[in-house]
Amino acid sequence: MSESAVRDELFHQMRKSALGIFLQALGEATIPKGFARHVHCDRGILRVCEDLYDLNAYDRVFVVSIGKAGHTMAEALLNETGMPLEGIIASSVVPPAQLRGFRYFHGGHPLPNAESIAAARATLKALQGRTSASLVIFLVSGGGSAVIEKPIDDEISLDDVIATYRVLVNCGAPIAEINAIRKHLSAVKGGRLAQAAAPARQVSIFVSDVPDNSPDALASGPTMADSTSVEDCGRIAAQYNMLPQLPPSVRELFERHAIDETPKSDDAAFLISRWWTILSNQTAIEEACAAAEHDGFVVKIDNSCDDWDYEKAASYLLDRIRNLRNEFGRVCLISGGEVTVKLTREGTGGRNQQFALACAARIGGENITVLSAGTDGIDGNSPAAGAIADGSTQERAREKCLDLQSALRNFDSFPFFSALGDTIETGPTGNNLRDLRILLAY
Repeated sequence: MSESAVRDELFHQMRKSALGIFLQALGEATIPKGFARHVHCDRGILRVCEDLYDLNAYDRVFVVSIGKAGHTMAEALLNETGMPLEGIIASSVVPPAQLRGFRYFHGGHPLPNAESIAAARATLKALQGRTSASLVIFLVSGGGSAVIEKPIDDEISLDDVIATYRVLVNCGAPIAEINAIRKHLSAVKGGRLAQAAAPARQVSIFVSDVPDNSPDALASGPTMADSTSVEDCGRIAAQYNMLPQLPPSVRELFERHAIDETPKSDDAAFLISRWWTILSNQTAIEEACAAAEHDGFVVKIDNSCDDWDYEKAASYLLDRIRNLRNEFGRVCLISGGEVTVKLTREGTGGRNQQFALACAARIGGENITVLSAGTDGIDGNSPAAGAIADGSTQERAREKCLDLQSALRNFDSFPFFSALGDTIETGPTGNNLRDLRILLAY
């Protein structure tokens, strides 16, 4: 076998290893397994982590499940309880079949749609009249910000909500800052669903796609006291020059200082509420580490580039993997969380594929493989979860007359990686634990 053929085979095996590590993590960090570990029900006594609830003692138990994992979480809860339950499911993922007793809404993502508004109205109506003898179980997962929405001001139309979300999604701000503004403009975010459900007893079960130290950012914190303020919103809007881009009905609220504060930790609704995270990005990271170690890699974790610009993150992680290779030889660097991308053009792709493309431009000829993918199976406006790049990407692209730099400039990463056969296409997973970046070197 020629030297080039040997090298091509090594690149192929490393791409295969990276994909195997990702898929193993995806298969182990599942919602059914998370519920099996943390949620149990025996003779009507529901245990959620350290809490116990006697389901037979309440006059009504109502479930509100929102986010990309809306159906999957409700199904897992029903499987654990073995009891008939009723409620509302708002998700951007179409389920294979609907659960008996639940009303479904197909909300939009990353932008709300008419079903998102309908889901919010139906949920607020269903929570009206709850008493202290009621139990509301909130199941919250990533993507919940867009799939259930009602503007705080009735003068804000659906078109204005969509326009506002578009500004937020494309501004380049970290998700926690984006959600700070979403919370203050919404009638169902920033703890306002908890207020609507009071005085009912409440427990929230989270499958989290936000940093572990910011649980109130998940789905814009509909059931938690909000740690952000109106002042934060003004600062964030100014920092990212949002006001000129916002529709007049929303911009006016900022200019008149007419945005109401969200409920804080001293609100009575939170005295009867509990919150538990049963799956997070850390779960996916731990499973990826186990898979990489099984494959014989020395494994290191570095989450420090969470919420960094994708180009800065690419340079940082590539420097790290090069240094680790010099020290350990065959090495795997795992990085969780999300990078940010400020769009200036509208191509087809997402933050994971854009990150992988930025890495490809920096590792031509090197024995480095980079995988970046979302655990939800969705990356931006593409049908892929992410992509794999390595030291052979540039050469293989030239052979196919693909322009890497053009794809990078135009945020058009999906067609580029698709032509090379290097996209990762799992389909929607019904789960969302943020992104994984897996870097291999030898």
